[in-house]
Amino acid sequence: MKTRMVCFSCMNLNRKDVRDFDEDVASRSIKSSGKVRKGRSLGKGGESNNQRGNVARSFTFKELALATQNFREANLIGEGGFGSVYKGRLESGLVVAIKQLNLDGLQGNQEFIVEVLMLSLLHHKNLVNLFGYCTDGDQRLLVYEYMPMGSLENHLLGLEPGKKPLSWSTRLKIAAGAAHGLEYLHCEANPPVIYRDLKSSNILLDNDFNPKLSDFGLAKLGPVGENTHVSTRVMGTYGYCAPEYAMSGKLTLKSDIYSLGVVLLELITGRRAYDNSRNPGEQNLVVWSRPFLKDRRKFVHMVDPLLNGQFSVRSLHHAVAITAMCIQEQASFRPIISDIVVALDYLVSQAESSDSQGGGSQTGKQTHQKEN
Repeated sequence: MKTRMVCFSCMNLNRKDVRDFDEDVASRSIKSSGKVRKGRSLGKGGESNNQRGNVARSFTFKELALATQNFREANLIGEGGFGSVYKGRLESGLVVAIKQLNLDGLQGNQEFIVEVLMLSLLHHKNLVNLFGYCTDGDQRLLVYEYMPMGSLENHLLGLEPGKKPLSWSTRLKIAAGAAHGLEYLHCEANPPVIYRDLKSSNILLDNDFNPKLSDFGLAKLGPVGENTHVSTRVMGTYGYCAPEYAMSGKLTLKSDIYSLGVVLLELITGRRAYDNSRNPGEQNLVVWSRPFLKDRRKFVHMVDPLLNGQFSVRSLHHAVAITAMCIQEQASFRPIISDIVVALDYLVSQAESSDSQGGGSQTGKQTHQKEN
């Protein structure tokens, strides 16, 4: 459930608008700080394609119509409240994803401006690349790098019969990558950026299931100085919004941490954040999970049955512990993103080590057999 965002003044966007606004914003330090954090180097992929600070290119509507074969239905790869997404091939041969905004839909001109500016200034291997935009007449289109495996939602929730489910190690890899993208926004951007729309459908995957955060239309600059929060209209998707933000409109970095916790729950359980097709009491994933999170013996009973018991119980216990901290109702009890990144990176390294050795950790299936 999204409402229109009031963040930047409304304007009729053209290429000059973006450049002028970009330079104004950049002068106020809405850019990567460029700092190399101890133990992690941005040089190893933190910024992508040497694009930091570059302004996205302006495309004509004709160029994008040609790229998509006049927005042919066969090239349609996604739809949402914002409009439609098409696969296209630019004249240069580059394959891209082209999002055509429905101006009568939920994502308006201001969100479009925010997305262009944010992705022109912020670059990281776990954020989707924005190549350009189109503002011919009343047309509003965004041109992104093409992510061949689609969204996490496509591979995790409502899986079609016969489609291979994500393995436990791949789920951890996706969780860690998404957390790295969020860490960049929270810790490397200056001032920090609150993503505000972290959900499985906004986590896109490449051929190797490396994740990238997408859709920055609701992103908001975080509090600076002595400020503890940003007051704004409540926007986002039901089931992912932190309770204190939903109730008061007070937005903090910890609001994103809650949303990350919900995504972690989805990865563990294979259930949607909110599913009205389920029985009352089971529709809201966080509410449903609470009894399981209170008893370590029940952890295995909340795991996605499509995993068929193929997971390390020890790894599961760590993952559930991280998740439980992220979805604490009181924001101050939630961990900071850097600590979450360290914990998830450790779980990924353990899973990769186990995979390379052909297993060796006790699996969920073995645990069930012992209990029975």
